[in-house]
Amino acid sequence: ETLQRIVSTLVNKNDEIHNFIDMLNHTISNVQVNSSNAISELDEEFDGLYSVLHEMKGSMASTIQQEEARKIQALQDQLSQCSRALESSEELLELAVQSLDIKNPVELIEVENIDWIVTVASAFRLSLKPKVSDSMTHMMVDFALEKRMLQAVKFLPVPKAPEIDVAACLVADNCITISWRMPEEDSRIDHFVLEYRKTNFDGLPRLKGEQHWELVDYIKATQYTLSGLRFDTKYMNLRVQACNKAVAGEYSDPVTLETKAFVFSLDSTSSHLNLKVEDTYVEWDPTGGKGQEKIKGKENKNSNTASPKRSTNSPRASARGSRDRFAGESYTVLGDTAVESGQHYWEVRAQKDCKSYSVGVTYRNPGKFDQLGKTNSSWCIHINNWLQTTFSAKHNNKAKTLDIPVPDRIGVYCDFDGGQLSFYNASSKALLHTFRAKFAQPLLPGFMIWCGGLTVMTGLQVPSAVKTLQKSENGLGGSTSSLNNVA
Repeated sequence: ETLQRIVSTLVNKNDEIHNFIDMLNHTISNVQVNSSNAISELDEEFDGLYSVLHEMKGSMASTIQQEEARKIQALQDQLSQCSRALESSEELLELAVQSLDIKNPVELIEVENIDWIVTVASAFRLSLKPKVSDSMTHMMVDFALEKRMLQAVKFLPVPKAPEIDVAACLVADNCITISWRMPEEDSRIDHFVLEYRKTNFDGLPRLKGEQHWELVDYIKATQYTLSGLRFDTKYMNLRVQACNKAVAGEYSDPVTLETKAFVFSLDSTSSHLNLKVEDTYVEWDPTGGKGQEKIKGKENKNSNTASPKRSTNSPRASARGSRDRFAGESYTVLGDTAVESGQHYWEVRAQKDCKSYSVGVTYRNPGKFDQLGKTNSSWCIHINNWLQTTFSAKHNNKAKTLDIPVPDRIGVYCDFDGGQLSFYNASSKALLHTFRAKFAQPLLPGFMIWCGGLTVMTGLQVPSAVKTLQKSENGLGGSTSSLNNVA
């Protein structure tokens, strides 16, 4: 048995050595191929450099030739001008010499204005200095600095790993702004690469069950904002690498930023038969739910049967009430996750053809025929577009008319510990209405719909504008106090 183990060990070790030899041979082949590629790329770079120098030489030589032509033309123009002046001067000289031999006074009178002719002659107005210099020293070059720069050319170094400035990173309004810096100045950095992935683990990334990295390439600045995120996980890992034109450096140490938000789906098992429910969308069913009646009837035979999508041990499953669906005119569906603490925010968008809908919260297990806002355990705002549009806040079967336009999207802010439920125009963040109550039980998001559909947007953080308004708001006036209660 000992010898068998030794033989088995030696066989395994021989296999490992064979595999390692194959890997070394493969590595040698790759080194040769990659070296050849590097030399080809080096030739291309130097050919490009030669091309630039050749082009610069041609351009500068052309400039010298243009300067030569300009100077020669100027001197030739001056030479022509001097030749004409000399010819005129010689004619005047001949005339003056001939005048010296005249004895007849009559003939002298005819040449008496010769002095004026000489005075205005071009030869006396001519500058006898060259218009341009023959020097071309201003066209000389000195490439000493450039030569030293070329002699200093080396292979591009691998960029160092950036350092993420955690203090400058910001998570707000469903966006993440991440900032970083290089450990030392590097003028050869061409761009940065940002990678991020969602996780439910704080601290260092876990390999098991981890989502793949998402990539944002060619970032020129040392800061980037990821926008339009849905925070359906608790954290996000982020890392950055610097790249020059040849090679990418090592990634920075990853950082983990908290991105916790309230995430829920619509619970189809809690839905009225007249509603079609799909995760975050609910729609009025004019057929009365006959197509779903058999399926839902089977589900209701055993009220303890959980949704097939979720196990009974999940937090969301425990948030559902094991009860019959809504009936009568309570066209309601609830969220599958309860609010038990903290501050949370979600949004709702209604179809334009909705005749009537409500958005709010309720305690668990409302009555089969209960409607949102008509019990002391539910709060909502209600929009009625039948005949004419009415907008109101409802609680405990009391309603307050809201004399403001109905927004396209409604934001719901719930501060469970602070006893506050506020509704906002999701676009402008204008406050629509606030309920104040000491919530005694967990709250489930609730929705009522008749003729039309609603889309729910979850995984959203409390907007900064809403946080600012909450700090400055000290309560509602007396006109709304009738809708506030201590539960």
